[in-house]
Amino acid sequence: MKIKTLLKSAAVAAVAVTGSAAFAQDVTLRIQTHYATEHPTGQRLATFIDDVQTMSDGEIAIEMFYSSSVVATTETFDAAINGILDCDATGGAYQTGKNPAFQFVGDIMGGYDTPWQQYSWLYHGDGYAAAQELYNAQNMQLVGWAIYGQESFASSKPIAGPEDLKGWKFRSPPGMETEIFEKLGASPIVMDFTEIFTALETGIIDGADASGLANNVGLGLYDIVKHANYPGFHSMPSDHLACNLDVWNGLSDKHKRIIDTAWQKLAFQIALYNEKANAEAAAKLQAEGVTLYDWSAEDRAAFRKAAQVAWEDWGTRSPEAGALLASHKAYLTQLGLLSE
Repeated sequence: MKIKTLLKSAAVAAVAVTGSAAFAQDVTLRIQTHYATEHPTGQRLATFIDDVQTMSDGEIAIEMFYSSSVVATTETFDAAINGILDCDATGGAYQTGKNPAFQFVGDIMGGYDTPWQQYSWLYHGDGYAAAQELYNAQNMQLVGWAIYGQESFASSKPIAGPEDLKGWKFRSPPGMETEIFEKLGASPIVMDFTEIFTALETGIIDGADASGLANNVGLGLYDIVKHANYPGFHSMPSDHLACNLDVWNGLSDKHKRIIDTAWQKLAFQIALYNEKANAEAAAKLQAEGVTLYDWSAEDRAAFRKAAQVAWEDWGTRSPEAGALLASHKAYLTQLGLLSE
């Protein structure tokens, strides 16, 4: 009887210790994204949250702040660094002011043709290690990317090849893109995303670099202008999940693995969804009389050559930028997208 009592007491103690350990591991991560809940990426972020919470048996809770509701989108990274948030689910391209090298983790411009090629650089080239040095220097951990695919233009004029870019006035985001298109003879005009619709309607611009084809349809851009390029070639931005390094290091290996796995699933689903959505949008637009231009391999190579001039300049702006550029170039060469 005494032995049974001792065994029972030991079992109760073991359960108490196990329960206490599990409780001690419970964590809530505060993450901000610039996407709205109804946006396709916002919807997949909700699935990511559910995956993490389910796989962790509720040990990890995620409080997601959509539509940049805590701080401005460009301030999300700093908010995570400073502990206002735990993680940033926006994109590295917003942080080029901290280090120009973030351009090469945000949007290399004219580099890879597909999300799968760019993911392969991250996971099967030396991209993850190279990028991690950049993030760790800011006391942040890069968990992973989400790439929705090539962006397409909306234009009131034909954009069948590089020659059509000469004198073409279009809305451009700031940074490397303006430099590349200026070299090709275009007239990029930096303006806020919210001003695109009116600028197209009034003829202030001939076209716009807004988003992917399906997203442009959702914005109503092709209700105004009737020319687009598809598939795209010039821009394929990557969103990221980046967490405060102290917060990340404080997670158990189990929790890190769960978050990484759930994020890779999200990334896979975003790329697949947008590939399907863009194909459907292309068929719809052609049926409605919108002309789509698929640039030839030679024309894409001409754009990539112009882009490389800007790459080289940005690569001189910090040691980290140079290291990331060298890594990209080596992998693009391996893929046959750059010549030796």
